[in-house]
Amino acid sequence: MELKNVKIFVDHHFITGDIVFQDTVTSIRAHDGAWDGRYVIPGLVDIHTHGAVGEDFSDGKPQGLQPLADYYARHGVTSYLATTMTLPEEVLTTAMHTIRDFRRQGGAKCAGVHLEGPFLSMGKRGAQAACNLHQPDTAMFHRLNEASGGQVRLVTVACEEPGAMEFIQEISKECTVSLGHTTADYDTAMEAFRRGATHATHLFNGMPAFLHRAPGVVGAALDSGASVELICDGIHIHPSVIRATACLFGETLNLISDSLRCAGMPDGSYELGGQPIIVKDHRATLLDGTIAGSSISMLDALRNVVQYGLPLEDAVYAASTAPALASGIDAGHIAEGKAADLVVLDGSLQMLATYVDGVQQ
Repeated sequence: MELKNVKIFVDHHFITGDIVFQDTVTSIRAHDGAWDGRYVIPGLVDIHTHGAVGEDFSDGKPQGLQPLADYYARHGVTSYLATTMTLPEEVLTTAMHTIRDFRRQGGAKCAGVHLEGPFLSMGKRGAQAACNLHQPDTAMFHRLNEASGGQVRLVTVACEEPGAMEFIQEISKECTVSLGHTTADYDTAMEAFRRGATHATHLFNGMPAFLHRAPGVVGAALDSGASVELICDGIHIHPSVIRATACLFGETLNLISDSLRCAGMPDGSYELGGQPIIVKDHRATLLDGTIAGSSISMLDALRNVVQYGLPLEDAVYAASTAPALASGIDAGHIAEGKAADLVVLDGSLQMLATYVDGVQQ
């Protein structure tokens, strides 16, 4: 396959040229020819997504995973982390087995698991079920990771909880540890980053505010060089804060969808981690009004941040390369010899094609 006279995203910038690929990229040729109006960017990498099209990874339903893989590919995602909720260990174990045994028939690649809980705080649990919260437990983590076939790439933990620092120090040797759903202050978060945490889950959401005398997890993430996630649906974070965060964090900014089973579905009633949620005008909440995850795709997030004022190059990097680096996934960049996981967009950032290992989806 050859795409000619396109703008190709290579090393955080666009070059005009031609790209040739089969299952891997075989040639990238830059030239001074006229651009035909198409962008070729790395496949998007969503490291925080619970589900879409009525399905949720926490359900543990084998028949639900292929529709998710297909949905992600339709919206420009070529690699994702199956993200679970705060649930009892036996429920999570079933989900881990299902993810482990999944053999996709096309669509996006499952690059591993993100355990968003159950090692979270009561005070900042958000839409996570309080009855299923669990103190950080290395043995439980190892059991779940074994159940997944060793696929856990990312785990979110509240670092102020009893045993959290020891958990972080041990588990950070095996996967990326992220701070989130936490009441931690700056000093506690800094200690967690010193112990081995390197990431922050959906920055600003599920943590203390970033204040001038109490910078909290946000300030600690900045000072420690951690990578950070942002939910860019226009509901969770104000566009001004998105712009400011991009200025502060630069290449460590990760766009995520934090999508729920309601993504790609109409407004209505749904379920999240055993709790009912209501979706109205694309806003998902618990019955008490607590904001839950989102109903957007990663491609929506990319378009949104460009609309909010981020340069396209920075937005593409934050939606592909940065999350791959943060979670240790070999994805999110275009280079000769690398998998041909590519997205083709028109000049208005509308989808034209998604390729996974060179196969159009």
